[in-house]
Amino acid sequence: MKIFRVLLVCFIFLGSTFNVAEVSAQCSMCTLNAENSVQNGNTEGKGLNRGILYLLAAPYIAIAGVGFLWYKKYRRKNISLNMKENKINLN
Repeated sequence: MKIFRVLLVCFIFLGSTFNVAEVSAQCSMCTLNAENSVQNGNTEGKGLNRGILYLLAAPYIAIAGVGFLWYKKYRRKNISLNMKENKINLN
């Protein structure tokens, strides 16, 4: 059941990452050049925009992977601490 939840979250994340409509992730000069090339009939501007979005997603995927591994390694287990029942005086 846990594997199913992890896979579901991964599919939702990847689905939302690759299902991007119109997004401008470029500086103003790159946007201007890409728009001019698209108006002239070229398709390089669309590829440039998608490439920038893929490069933007890579660090987030890496951080999510490290966070998941950290969670799996350091999460609390159900163990007893065997602490004394007596009150502790801190003064």
